[in-house]
Amino acid sequence: MPIATSIPAATSAPLPGRSREGKNFMHAHGKASKYILFAALLLLPLCLQPFGANWVRIADTALLYVMMALGLNIVVGYAGLLDLGYVAFYAVGAYIVALLTSSHLSDHFSWIATLFPAGLDTPWWITLPVGALLAGFLGVLLGAPTLKLRGDYLAIVTLGFGEIVRILINNLGHPINVTNGARGLGPIGSVHFFGLDLGQRLFIGGYEIASVTLYYYLFLVLTLLAVVFCYRLQDSRIGRAWMAIRDDAVAAEAMGINTRNMKLLAFGLGASLGGVSGVLFGTFQGFVSPEAFSLNESVLVVAMVVLGGIGHIPGVILGAVMLTVLPEGLRYLVGPLQTLTDGRLDAGIVRQQVIALAMIGVMLLRPRGLWPAPEHGKSLR
Repeated sequence: MPIATSIPAATSAPLPGRSREGKNFMHAHGKASKYILFAALLLLPLCLQPFGANWVRIADTALLYVMMALGLNIVVGYAGLLDLGYVAFYAVGAYIVALLTSSHLSDHFSWIATLFPAGLDTPWWITLPVGALLAGFLGVLLGAPTLKLRGDYLAIVTLGFGEIVRILINNLGHPINVTNGARGLGPIGSVHFFGLDLGQRLFIGGYEIASVTLYYYLFLVLTLLAVVFCYRLQDSRIGRAWMAIRDDAVAAEAMGINTRNMKLLAFGLGASLGGVSGVLFGTFQGFVSPEAFSLNESVLVVAMVVLGGIGHIPGVILGAVMLTVLPEGLRYLVGPLQTLTDGRLDAGIVRQQVIALAMIGVMLLRPRGLWPAPEHGKSLR
């Protein structure tokens, strides 16, 4: 006699998370979040501007560091190549725009003065790709002799490269004055868009938009382009080849990946983003000097990548923003302590100690970073 079985209707219903309606809801929720974030980024400088231009300048600096961190993430996060001399490419971009837009070369080289009596005054849309290409070329030159190095040895070589570039810039003021040495270069030409000078305030009706706000929107557009570029690169065959090299270079080579070319490409593309950041930094500051490209800058960018989450773009962005905003925010918190102690408590030292302790705590609690890649995040549970 057959046994009749009945299945409750509730058990045959699809799971809410896997239903078409659930997927559509999650997709719509994700799109709405992106629109809200984009709107917040657009309104951010306008909201900060009434509190002073310094806060908008901090946001500008954060975007520059985000771009630098994304470039270093290509080398460290994707290809697994530790680079402690990344600031050298940042310096190359900054000095390229300084030499091509200021009157320094015309003042010290007669043949240039004959061709360009008023200075080179090169447009920014030319200096930007020139700085990126030259920085990428130097990145390939750095990567070529280090192909067989890894770990600590690679870190030492790249560290030396960064210091060589800084010292070279510092000493190229004599006997032939190319970089003006420790005195720096300036004034650097500002960015112009169809008659709009980003170095000058803009008035729309009765509302004033500061120069730092105008630069913010330029940096935001280029940073978003860099984020899209890194996402596309991550999901491409090149990105997967880099990750294979990062995980096991010997196995990757055995699978037919040309590890030499892939490593050189990682150095070149990462350096190019550093060069773009340097060009933007030079135009934004209007002046560059060797002190702005010390070893501390390279260590800071590496810390941004590690603190946020190596190889994970949202984590790298989070780390860059935090390590840019946190020191400036602590300036307003620690400053009153120095006043209360009649100057016996140095606010600068306290700020650095608080930041160092915070980084140590994060690394102890979240060794993979604040926002690691999903596959890495599983191991933290």
